[in-house]
Amino acid sequence: MSILAAIQMVSEPTVAANLATAADLLAEAARRGARCAVLPENFALMGRRESDGFAIQEAAGDGPIQAFLAEQAARHRLWLVGGTIPLQSDADDQRVRAACLLFDDQGRQAARYDKVHLFDVQLPDSAERYAESATIAPGDRYVVADTPLGRLGLAVCYDLRFPEQFRAMSARGMDLLALPAAFTAATGAAHWEILLRARAIENQCHVIAAAQGGRHDNGRETFGDSLLVDPWGLILDRLCTGPGVVVGQLDQAFLQEIRQRFPVLGHRRPELAE
Repeated sequence: MSILAAIQMVSEPTVAANLATAADLLAEAARRGARCAVLPENFALMGRRESDGFAIQEAAGDGPIQAFLAEQAARHRLWLVGGTIPLQSDADDQRVRAACLLFDDQGRQAARYDKVHLFDVQLPDSAERYAESATIAPGDRYVVADTPLGRLGLAVCYDLRFPEQFRAMSARGMDLLALPAAFTAATGAAHWEILLRARAIENQCHVIAAAQGGRHDNGRETFGDSLLVDPWGLILDRLCTGPGVVVGQLDQAFLQEIRQRFPVLGHRRPELAE
């Protein structure tokens, strides 16, 4: 069995400080035996304005944040999911991509997922309003990548509310889901745990959910509660608030047993949805 780790942070508007915190937490994950670690959404920067990501955007394959992720993966021999970082968009120079990058344990980029579903909402009974599409260009494909731990699916935060994305990823053989996030305090309290456990149960996969968790410099409060969930929907470990590391075992034998004894995935009728 392999050890999985979700890294929880309370990122601030200074990239250097955030990278230093991420480095310390990844080192802790490695000391605890992790072979795969997931950083939260916006781990390198939680700016005071949505547009602050423009100032640190990088070209694909070139930049200090990407170099940091590659170096950390190689140093700790981790398969590392780098939360999200702002990468330049070839199609739209007024917006960036919220890119979730996967690095292998040699520090090589193995996959890239650009966040597909953008958080454009007015929270109920609140003055909180978000318009990610004003500064972020959406991705146009789902991603599942081969790793030594199994087929790893990549998704980000608001994607969690769109079950069709995960059904499509499951059809591509997803065994393990990495979900970096920065859920709001209000929506997290209402829906975070139940949605994560539902995705694990209905797709019979392990879930690593790495969250932002606390009060940020910009006044925003993120929910936290980073979780590891097994394919039966059981929570293996969690961290409610503040920076830290959540670890648990990836039991591939249990995954296969669940799928054989309770073959939900084989009972699907996708032709009826056409």
